[in-house]
Amino acid sequence: MNIIKEIPSKETYIVRQPVLREGKPIESCIFEGDDLETTHHFGLFENNNLTGIISLFSQINPIFAEKNQAQIRGMAVLLTHQKKGFGEALVKHCETYCNENNVDLIWFNARTVAVGFYKKMNYQTLGEAFDIKDVGEHYLMYKKL
Repeated sequence: MNIIKEIPSKETYIVRQPVLREGKPIESCIFEGDDLETTHHFGLFENNNLTGIISLFSQINPIFAEKNQAQIRGMAVLLTHQKKGFGEALVKHCETYCNENNVDLIWFNARTVAVGFYKKMNYQTLGEAFDIKDVGEHYLMYKKL
């Protein structure tokens, strides 16, 4: 059985590192704002094993007019558990959380390889691809709730 629950930021590292920061030191898994009271980290557990993570930051992007925004960061599912719907479940969990907390818009920087995944869930790209140092090419994506 799969369960999604809130977890401390440190628990995200065991999934962030192999999926998002492969070959880099554990310190590269610490994101600015991880431990703010307004930041929420969710873990998807399959049979009590953490297999996927997503972090939700209260972060305004001035490109968007909406006053209540949230940024998704660090969405990752262990390679051995991908293509099972876990990533979609995590994103939908964040959308539900945002709807319950009056957030009008979710935005994030998506890796180029993940754009198709997010488009299936009705997220849109805005602007051109851009490079994030030491991570790779990304697109700004968003969805109005």
